[in-house]
Amino acid sequence: FSLNRKKMNLKSERRGIHVDQSELLCKKGCGYYGNPAWQGFCSKCWREEYHKARQKQIQEDWELAERLQREEEEAYASSQSTQGAQSLTFSKFEEKKTNEKTRKVTTVKKFFTASSRAGAKKEIQEAKAPSPSINRQASIETDRVSKEFIEFLKTYHKPGQDIYKQCKLFLDTMNHKRDLSIEEQSECAQDFYQNVADKLQTRWKVPPEKVEKAMDQIEKYIMTRQYKYVFCPETTDDEKKDLAVQKRIRALHWVTPQMLCVPVNEEIPEVSDMVVKAITDIIEMDSKRVPRDKLACITKCSKHIFNAIKITKNEPASADDFLPTLIYIVLKGNPPRLQSNIQYITRFCNPSRLMTGEDGYYFTNLCCAVAFIEKLDAQSLNLSQEDFDRFMTGQTSPKKQESGSFSPDVCLGVKQMCKSLDLLSQLNERQERIVSEAKKLEKDLIDWTDGITKEVEDLVEKYPLEIKPKSQALAAIDSENVENDKLPPPLQPQVYAG
Repeated sequence: FSLNRKKMNLKSERRGIHVDQSELLCKKGCGYYGNPAWQGFCSKCWREEYHKARQKQIQEDWELAERLQREEEEAYASSQSTQGAQSLTFSKFEEKKTNEKTRKVTTVKKFFTASSRAGAKKEIQEAKAPSPSINRQASIETDRVSKEFIEFLKTYHKPGQDIYKQCKLFLDTMNHKRDLSIEEQSECAQDFYQNVADKLQTRWKVPPEKVEKAMDQIEKYIMTRQYKYVFCPETTDDEKKDLAVQKRIRALHWVTPQMLCVPVNEEIPEVSDMVVKAITDIIEMDSKRVPRDKLACITKCSKHIFNAIKITKNEPASADDFLPTLIYIVLKGNPPRLQSNIQYITRFCNPSRLMTGEDGYYFTNLCCAVAFIEKLDAQSLNLSQEDFDRFMTGQTSPKKQESGSFSPDVCLGVKQMCKSLDLLSQLNERQERIVSEAKKLEKDLIDWTDGITKEVEDLVEKYPLEIKPKSQALAAIDSENVENDKLPPPLQPQVYAG
């Protein structure tokens, strides 16, 4: 997406958030929606590019292996190695050749072969298990979804039985492929979706509308069982990205609707309710286990946004109105595990839903909104770099409404929140002053101590201390009085009779 200027009045201009509809489409020009996770390609074109790059890498690795092997054979031949060493080298070469050929097989064929990497599988199986209560809840939901899936397939008769067998085979194979990377597991799932959809249309002659319903149920059945293994796996950096986005959104808590040019007036009660519902929907996305259900939360959130804009402007909303409002909703809601949910949908959702339709459109806009938040700067918000830096560091915050200027319709919680923010701002200023004065007092004490020490040293140097020898002890006060004083004799006690 790009940032274009929009005239606000005749005297001034403001920078608004604008996304051209062509920028949401696949950059290869196929007409489907693109995705930042696929480097701007749609699901179909991205897989084609991925396969091309992968085959090229395999070819380059093969050529490198052959060249190294030739050099190794020449080195051994020139040094006239023993026959046993040559036999060992040849066996290694054959092993390398076999491994490279194995890497060239198609994804589906590789997927349906047994895995030999038992070490990684053991590590995954030994990972920390969820709590018993979570396991019980997941087991209940899995049983419910399985029963619903079987009941649904009964309406398809013979094709339904084949679909169920294919799904069971896929799940069994996935259980033996836990050591695959998440990208390889995603590719296997996408291939499975494509193969089943093709069979429904060509072999079983199922009408298009029933194919779509069947694929939704297949995705629900498959991903309900696979969710705990493929959502935010430990082998990826999804959790790290989640924390980075969450920290970024928290740092941008001060962003106001006016800065984003959001055409939504939350003072209107109905609009305020729509905003709350939109935030609730985007947060609720994390509680769903099926990619389609997560997409449904994004779609409901987007529709509430369009309704809020329509009520505020009293006219239908445009794409230029929608994206800034979606960004504001994400900033205000700070959805949990946002990047993990986006990656999960990208990897394991039925690709047809992301390439076309309203679900694909809203999901692509959400990806654009997250990318905008990650790169948001002062120019995007019509701020000076100085103000932007001060807001980001918490030195100050945008001017809040005074308590007396609130509309009567504003809820008590919003008023209390603004008062609390004002108090926090004042406390922050007081704290800064106290720290400044404390540092000044510390400097004064150090200077005073140094001054006193200097004065004492000067006095000692000017008047050095002289210690005289110890004088003789004084004699007793009556030691010299022998008879000259003629002192009277001491009084003697006398007893008197009653």
